[in-house]
Amino acid sequence: MPSMNKTSDETHAGVRAELAELIGLRAQARRLDLTPRGRVMATRGGGHLARFRGRGMEFDESRVYQPGDDTRNMDWRVTARAGKPHVKLFREERERPVWLLVDQGPSMRFATRVAFKSVVAARVAALLGWSAVDRGDRVGGLVFDERGYLEHRPAARGAGLLPLLHRMTADSDSDSDSARARGGYGSLAQAAERLAPLIKPGSLLAVISDFADLHKDSSGWVNRLSGACELLLILIHDPIESQVPPPGRYPVAAQGRRGVLDLTDRRVRDAYQRHFDQRLALLERLARRGHIHLLGLSTADPVGPSLALGLRGRVRGAAR
Repeated sequence: MPSMNKTSDETHAGVRAELAELIGLRAQARRLDLTPRGRVMATRGGGHLARFRGRGMEFDESRVYQPGDDTRNMDWRVTARAGKPHVKLFREERERPVWLLVDQGPSMRFATRVAFKSVVAARVAALLGWSAVDRGDRVGGLVFDERGYLEHRPAARGAGLLPLLHRMTADSDSDSDSARARGGYGSLAQAAERLAPLIKPGSLLAVISDFADLHKDSSGWVNRLSGACELLLILIHDPIESQVPPPGRYPVAAQGRRGVLDLTDRRVRDAYQRHFDQRLALLERLARRGHIHLLGLSTADPVGPSLALGLRGRVRGAAR
């Protein structure tokens, strides 16, 4: 939970994301590298180079002229040097659909410092979304909790991102969002299965969650999606989850309720630590098996720099 000696405005900022803040993160998003790791197969004009040849923005190579080739693409220098007519070939630029699957469920509304995991997830989604928009990609996704969800197909120039940002900053008790009438999702797996049929090959899907309900028996969606698109898993965690604190009784707050986390018993501390370690180990196995980039972000770390650093490994891994 955010520190209780802060002002009410500071505490509120850590409990719920603010729309103005998420929009303002666009400047920081330029530091992120979302260069595609694989083939881009979308069919609209945009900011990524496709692997097929055709008339486009980037020169690829020259080849011998064939009947039907566009004479406007004649490569006169190569023609003169080779003594045979040659034409220029180009690699076309294509935009890439970028999907954001953002968990705002009960386990995400928790923290011991700085901000709730749900707030950090919203900031991560905003940074990724703005980075994609600035590259010319279409952005869409699904934001969900146990009460409702908002789904938006990828759209250009922020038209798909802004509704998602608004949903992540809306009052969780408000019924004004029409998406709430459809009900929410009780697990990340259910939300992922909802998106799976909509995601086309060549897309990027960033799943932002604490993966609290991920188990071996409910992880099939990870393999299916990693085979259909580039999958990015972003684990949001609180320091008290990733490393059990010293023995003691710790006041906690979640969903408007307060309680005490009793970690005086060593067996309880061991079980507590084991729960997170097993979740992380499962994510790491899934990532290795599906060639997925996995990165973790703590609620105590600055979101922008930590995300930028984590994404660098994604591109280096692809190069290897």
